[in-house]
Amino acid sequence: MISFTLNGETVSTDAPADAPLLWVVRDIFKLKGSKFGCGAGLCGACTMHLDGVAVRTCILPISAAQNKAVTTIEALGDRENPHPLQTAWVEHSVPQCGYCQSGQIMSAAALLATNASPTNEDIDAAMSGNVCRCGTYPRIKAAIHTAAKMQDESLGGES
Repeated sequence: MISFTLNGETVSTDAPADAPLLWVVRDIFKLKGSKFGCGAGLCGACTMHLDGVAVRTCILPISAAQNKAVTTIEALGDRENPHPLQTAWVEHSVPQCGYCQSGQIMSAAALLATNASPTNEDIDAAMSGNVCRCGTYPRIKAAIHTAAKMQDESLGGES
């Protein structure tokens, strides 16, 4: 059995140790927000957090999650209490087709958790593993800057 924390709840599974985390979360735990894109860890659609770090779960074996915390897009925020990134995503009309957006938001959330005021270069570096076939990169960057300001304001900072 492999045990880990999924969105704040301790869970366990008897899935094969080499089963990709993405498929365990989607098929066993029925959380469908993270998407399958390339299967090679190159597009970022499958991004989740493992102990707060953005990881590509289509290539990460479930065994890597043993005794760790996995966070999916479902735990980031909701309609009543959206994460600043979710609010900024709407404000900037980021999604076009929307397929990559959960991975984009999870990568951006990991960035903002470690860098409250990212530069354009910081954003480019953190988001470089996320592909948007619709080309919404300028809106993604603007939304991340907006979310950073929102987080700063909610903490009492001056922007």
